[in-house]
Amino acid sequence: MSYTLAQQAAPAGTHAPPEFLEESERRILVVDDEESVRNLFASFLSDNYTCATAASAEEALARLAQEEFALVISDVMMPGRNGVELLRDIVARYPDTVVVMCSGIDRTQRVLDAVRLGAYDYLVKPCDLDVLAMTIERALERRSLLRAARYYKLDLERRNDELRRSKAELERLQSQIVQSEKMASLGQLAAGVAHELNNPAGFIYGNMEVLDECARGVERLLSFYETVPLTGELDARARQIKEAIDYEHTLADLRSIVADCREGAERIRDIVQNLRTFSRLDEAEFKKVDIHEGLDSTLRLLSREFGNGNVALSRDYGELPLVDCFAGQLNQVWLNLLVNAAHAVKEGGEVGIKTRREGDSAVVEISDTGCGIAPENLSRIFDPFFTTKPVGEGTGLGLSVTYSIIERHRGTICVESQPGRGTTFTVTIPVDAPVADEGGD
Repeated sequence: MSYTLAQQAAPAGTHAPPEFLEESERRILVVDDEESVRNLFASFLSDNYTCATAASAEEALARLAQEEFALVISDVMMPGRNGVELLRDIVARYPDTVVVMCSGIDRTQRVLDAVRLGAYDYLVKPCDLDVLAMTIERALERRSLLRAARYYKLDLERRNDELRRSKAELERLQSQIVQSEKMASLGQLAAGVAHELNNPAGFIYGNMEVLDECARGVERLLSFYETVPLTGELDARARQIKEAIDYEHTLADLRSIVADCREGAERIRDIVQNLRTFSRLDEAEFKKVDIHEGLDSTLRLLSREFGNGNVALSRDYGELPLVDCFAGQLNQVWLNLLVNAAHAVKEGGEVGIKTRREGDSAVVEISDTGCGIAPENLSRIFDPFFTTKPVGEGTGLGLSVTYSIIERHRGTICVESQPGRGTTFTVTIPVDAPVADEGGD
């Protein structure tokens, strides 16, 4: 179908595009099967817009696949695929492209159908130049505003994500600072306690060896006397004393009491050693160390935990360089974490060790498939003397010592846990970094 544009000059500025439109938003595609119509539109729009034409819906889709157009002005009635079908394709494939439909038939239902399908506007031929210019301006302005709104929405979401990450990082740093302050103040206390306990604890532990030997000697002597026959008054007196002190039970209790005292002395010694490590009383050489050798040597000490086959152990060692550290202190970290992991899993469970390098840091993950840590306890596990073990089975210093050692090495330790599914501790140590001084600067 053919028609002519009203032959009138457009008032100055009525069809000038908005100043904020980018060059890519000035491109308009005119689709009409009549060449004269395409030429008239192109002539009218070419002063202010980059205008292209297409003689069919198929040609229009081909052009759209190759170039980006901000606006498509399409005839409705065309041979082959009509303008309504083209509108559907554009809306589905190129949602940023605005479509204005034109037709010589002024039917309300057709207008409503076109708008419902996504057309910005519907113009009736012949088009008034002022109306056409205003429609184009408003359509492109709306497109630009919608694109800007979408951009700012995505930007706002991105910034919100960054704020959430920043908030989480600040909370983590705040928690780390609080924990560091706890460690600093407790370190001074631990140093004093360890110093005061060390000598008497060593005295007790050393004398327990002597006491054990003495008790065994007394027991052998009494056993020998049992073989010596007694008569008369001596025999009666001996029996009286045996009955008074409950001789058989006394001997058994003596052995048990000595064993208990020895075990208690060992626990005191272990607590003192943990306190000394925690307060940095025992310094060793700061040197480059193979982390994997430290892990393997620690595992050899834990043959009771991992050597009986009840707990499966997997090692996935990545490429790690030598790391500057106090080897003994890091081995204490591996020992604490591996013992906890072994105790957390039931028979048939698994403990895994993974290592990798991330940038300038070495990362060690120690995970288990055990009972996990209750959410309410996660924030307290590094607190000194906090333990969920029964009384007498844990000192509550292991993870505190671990935290202190990692902090001193300018590293980090993180924990992830799900009750009933297991726990993963992730230790990150700088490969080349000076150890923290006593002030933690």
